[in-house]
Amino acid sequence: MAPDIEHPDSERYPFGGIPSSKQAGDRRLLIKLGLSFFLFGLINNVLYVIILSAALDLVPPSTPKGIIAFCNIAPALLAKLGWPYMLKGKIRYTRRIIGCCLLSFTGMLAVALHEALLSRLFGICLASLSSGLGELTFLQLSTTYSPAAIGGHSVGYWSSGTGAAGLLGAFLWWELRALGVEVGVGISSVLPFVMPLTYFLLLPRPAAFLDPTTSIAYSALPFDDPEIPTIDTSEASSLLENEPKSEAVFLTAADKWRLLKPMLFKYMLPLFCVYLYEYTINQGIAPTLLYPVPSPERYGLLSKIIHSVRDYYPLWQLVYQTTVFISRSSISLGIPPLSVRLLPLPAIVQLAILITLAYESAFGIFSEDYEGHSIAFVFVLVSMEGICGGLAYVNVFYRINQERPDPSTVENEELAKQECEFKIGSLGFSDSSGILFASLLAMPTEIELCKLQVARGKLLCQGL
Repeated sequence: MAPDIEHPDSERYPFGGIPSSKQAGDRRLLIKLGLSFFLFGLINNVLYVIILSAALDLVPPSTPKGIIAFCNIAPALLAKLGWPYMLKGKIRYTRRIIGCCLLSFTGMLAVALHEALLSRLFGICLASLSSGLGELTFLQLSTTYSPAAIGGHSVGYWSSGTGAAGLLGAFLWWELRALGVEVGVGISSVLPFVMPLTYFLLLPRPAAFLDPTTSIAYSALPFDDPEIPTIDTSEASSLLENEPKSEAVFLTAADKWRLLKPMLFKYMLPLFCVYLYEYTINQGIAPTLLYPVPSPERYGLLSKIIHSVRDYYPLWQLVYQTTVFISRSSISLGIPPLSVRLLPLPAIVQLAILITLAYESAFGIFSEDYEGHSIAFVFVLVSMEGICGGLAYVNVFYRINQERPDPSTVENEELAKQECEFKIGSLGFSDSSGILFASLLAMPTEIELCKLQVARGKLLCQGL
């Protein structure tokens, strides 16, 4: 729900200067829109996080955990490549969302009901394909809401939902891992059905955000943002295929390349770098950040959290996902977005964190007698890692969502709609490719860091 901020009467009310009796209904529409996109982000990403958090339990000890990350992102990358770049024409949101639900359900059942490594990897691939296509679909859906303030509202709550998915997924597996893979993952397999239920029963249509008497869309912003470009307030597209049929139009390959070129260094490279560093840390370095089990005498609170060496990796995941949730919720909480020129900053900080954590894992910054200092140090760095990753995600997608065409230059409304959908959909390739390259780096990174630990007499990584 957007925070209450003083505006002139024409801006304070969602559909222009209308009576307060109408304002409550309009605010309910915004709440329903925000809740819908929050649930989309939550459910679409929660299985992805559960699989990553369960990496140690899904593969044998001798198998690098990076293979889970690879299978958990490669199909998503193919989906984000295939749909926006290869396919053309109008998006059929209903078919996509139902398909995503069934793919996720089938994939998680395959993981739960089979112990063979190849069967579990196949199930993970299905769930990954669903997650990638779902992210693409819901971000594109946000561009169908006009004006840009409403689209930004959708993206803010979508991002918050994806952040909450990280927190919920890590926490769920922390609690469910004692039940085993079959029961724990089996319980999780029913979650995808929330997506079509939300889509059909809760999500308002874009036309609901137009004033039926003046056709002026809701224009109040959660905060002053001078960087929002001119918006088209005349478009009132529907969610599904209920629109009147019109002549088929679609973006050509030349159109897509024209739209893509300005985004390469502005949006895609910062997002790629953040995810490359972030997931190299999560899958290659974090599994080796191991310390002796804290004794109750020296570390009372910590000893209640860490009961075995295997508890460190889920703990780092929980810390990371908590801070990702906080930072991804920044826009929905009313915090102004980063300016475009500051979008590379999270990637720069993320690289410094990666180097520092790799050094801590390989050589140790504090002596072995002060493992409490090392644990606290890693806790802080992993928290910063999550904050940087979350800020990069929500701000990049928010900024691209706000790039709407000037209505005076629009010759074909359907083509302009497809351009907005393509631009935000094409960005998914950059974060997924960053995660994919990170999964390839993570496997040798984990092995080499473990060797360096063993060389200095620290043998904890061999027990995993």
